[in-house]
Amino acid sequence: MVAAQETTLQGLLEGAKQYHVPLYQRTYSWTELHLERIWDDVCQLARDRVEHPTATHFIGSLVLAPSPAMGPVGVAEYLVVDGQQRLTTLTLLLCAIRDRRAERESPKHRLRLDQQYLTNPFEEQRWLKLVPTQADRDAYAACVKSTPHAGGDNPVGRAYRFFAKRLATIGTTEEPVAIEQIESAVITGLALVAITAKAGDNVYRIFESLNNTGLTLTQADLLRNYIFMRLPNRGHAVYESLWLPLQQRLTPMELVLLFWLDLVHRDPKVKQTDTYSTQQERLEKLRTEADVEAEVQRFSRLGALLRVILHPGEEQDPGVRRRLERLSAWGTTTVYPLLLHLLDRRDQGTATSEQIASAMLYLESFFVRRLLIGRSTMNINRILLAVVTEMDRDLPVHEAVRRYLSTGRKHWATDASLRALVRTIPFYLNGRASQRSLVLRWLEESYDNKEPVALEKLTIEHVLPQTLSGEWAQMLAADLDTHETSDEAHEALVHTLGNLTLTGYNSELSNKPFAVKRIALAKSGIRLSREIADQQRWGGSEILARADVLAERIITIWPGPTQESGNQSDVPWDVLAKALAELPTGSWTTYGDLAALIGTAPQPVGNRLANHPTPNAHRVLQAGGIVAGNFRWVEPDRTDDPREVLRAEGVTFDQHGRADHAQRIGTEELAQLAGITAEELPERIPRPRPGQSGTYADRFLEQVTAMQSPAVATATVVLLEAWTAMGGTLSYGTGAETSCFLMARRREHELGSIWPAVIYPGGKFEVVFQHLSVRTPFNDIALREELRQRLNQMPGVNIAATKLTLRPGFPLTVLADADAREALLDHLLWFYDQAQLSPSDELVTD
Repeated sequence: MVAAQETTLQGLLEGAKQYHVPLYQRTYSWTELHLERIWDDVCQLARDRVEHPTATHFIGSLVLAPSPAMGPVGVAEYLVVDGQQRLTTLTLLLCAIRDRRAERESPKHRLRLDQQYLTNPFEEQRWLKLVPTQADRDAYAACVKSTPHAGGDNPVGRAYRFFAKRLATIGTTEEPVAIEQIESAVITGLALVAITAKAGDNVYRIFESLNNTGLTLTQADLLRNYIFMRLPNRGHAVYESLWLPLQQRLTPMELVLLFWLDLVHRDPKVKQTDTYSTQQERLEKLRTEADVEAEVQRFSRLGALLRVILHPGEEQDPGVRRRLERLSAWGTTTVYPLLLHLLDRRDQGTATSEQIASAMLYLESFFVRRLLIGRSTMNINRILLAVVTEMDRDLPVHEAVRRYLSTGRKHWATDASLRALVRTIPFYLNGRASQRSLVLRWLEESYDNKEPVALEKLTIEHVLPQTLSGEWAQMLAADLDTHETSDEAHEALVHTLGNLTLTGYNSELSNKPFAVKRIALAKSGIRLSREIADQQRWGGSEILARADVLAERIITIWPGPTQESGNQSDVPWDVLAKALAELPTGSWTTYGDLAALIGTAPQPVGNRLANHPTPNAHRVLQAGGIVAGNFRWVEPDRTDDPREVLRAEGVTFDQHGRADHAQRIGTEELAQLAGITAEELPERIPRPRPGQSGTYADRFLEQVTAMQSPAVATATVVLLEAWTAMGGTLSYGTGAETSCFLMARRREHELGSIWPAVIYPGGKFEVVFQHLSVRTPFNDIALREELRQRLNQMPGVNIAATKLTLRPGFPLTVLADADAREALLDHLLWFYDQAQLSPSDELVTD
């Protein structure tokens, strides 16, 4: 049972009382926003009480419980189960009022406020009326004692300084009320409901159900609170020796991660959102304080290991440190459970540094080889979360990891599969941009150059350019297979690993003929590029030969699975089926586009579609938009003309029977439909990477200037300045090619973030219909269609209606035309205005 009554700060603090904030409470955490809010309430109340002296203002509740140490006489002691942030704030405000009045009026105010509200003057051991949690105690005592340390650089000190600064304005035109009116409002005008539990009540249960501190508790906060509720006698010692160091080692969100990782070691299906409830259920089975303390000891040890995973530079063994740094750069957080397990095994003496470094190398190889064969994301989370619980514990840990990743359909490419698929898989369209860049950087590092280059500043260069010119088509023509066109060969080769290198001169190389590119590549400090410069020409045979060379280097660097790798299909037909299933009505694609997507040739694609039921197979045409002469339906009794079916779906044909090219879905857009590309998301706050100077904004401008002509670079900057002038903001991607997001709303908005487009320094203005389709108000297809039609009014822009679920784009060169740029800004302003409308802004009609 609990008793509740309305009271004031005067009623709480007068008399011999002491309020303890238990160890299970979080430290003082109110920010300036919270302080500003309560200060405004106090000032308004003081103004109201000039004419209405009995006016009050309710500021919340306080949950108390009698302290187990409280005796029948002397100071009445209570535990602050909930509301400590509010109570601490108000007493700090009283300290600031006391010091201001003592300095400006009379020293008697110090004695009066201390003895009545801040201290128990005749109790040497219990002299503070409020005793904050351990971490805040010294800072709070300094404010009460008015020592030189009062107002230090900590949350308590900052709160005291905030109120001292605001009180300096009292009595001025800025705030005309008198300081005595402020004091009266605080002590007798602020109303609270004090909810007091009775002796024997489970105060922690009350805390769980009545948490209204004004700040959301993390699952780590809740778990800490529960743990120290279970440590009534050993709490202080455990807090000082184990918990406080753990809390200083990891951030609040990293603590949540630690407790979740601990659970995943037992059950890979545990969700992060269930961390607290699942840990509590487990800890409920512990019977003694010694058992609970042992768990905190274990958490502390695991926390030190997690710290190393999150900060690999702190690892002492160079081999382990290198592997941790690489896995950290890869950016897959679901690898953390396995990494924690590996470091834990070493910590307990059941594995050596060499063994866990070897296990991490197999893991790195698993990631790299899957990316190279176009399977980077397939079931990756389930596999990684299950490895700890499912791998063979009887084997040395590195062998156990390799065997687990080798068995079943986990798509860790064998050497034979790798050799075959590196030639044909569109590497540039798979996985994250940062991961593709890492593979090329790591390949370059394997040459062990004596004059290392700053690889992190380089971008990926397509030697055979992404836009096929007449000169390049002529070079490809020499290697064409029977019935293959230059366009089909280009689609099949352009995004493969054999055609890619790293460069800092992407704009200078651009669409230039190979003879020009060759000179620039020969001067490069990049071995990957200089090897290309050794070639006399750059056609299909050279690209495939280089793929073979790189495959052998990859096999040397990244060891593959064991012989138990099982039967895994080399051709990802499931990816083809997914892309075709998602192909929009009114669109079409080609056998070559699909072949390039899955790393095979057009003929096997045609054979597959002719003999296996596949959704939307009739939307696959020959290069040039012509229905294949030998096309037949899989259904034996179906005889209708596929061209008429396509016309009924909205595809338009010219007088020669060729489908409208604007309605074609190319390889890159097929990859979007199949879900094998991860949309790069903007950084919330642009910031430099570790070891890099400057912001992402600086990097974006540097890359635009380097990769585009002066006219296009200048036009891009003008566009960005106009966007911010109309109220938009800019955020930046984290890939090697630093993209710029035109943010119309930030995450803090009630409807969440939204952006109409992403600008890539390489030359693309990408319209993110795919992103907009799930963002209010552009989840309304009519609005997306209006945006498409507006953009299509610009010269050089032709976006088909079938691409309203994709991320099409147009060249940045369009912006160099002043009229086109002004038109685009008009359309962006329209978008910005639409994005600002909230549901409450919608018109109401009778």
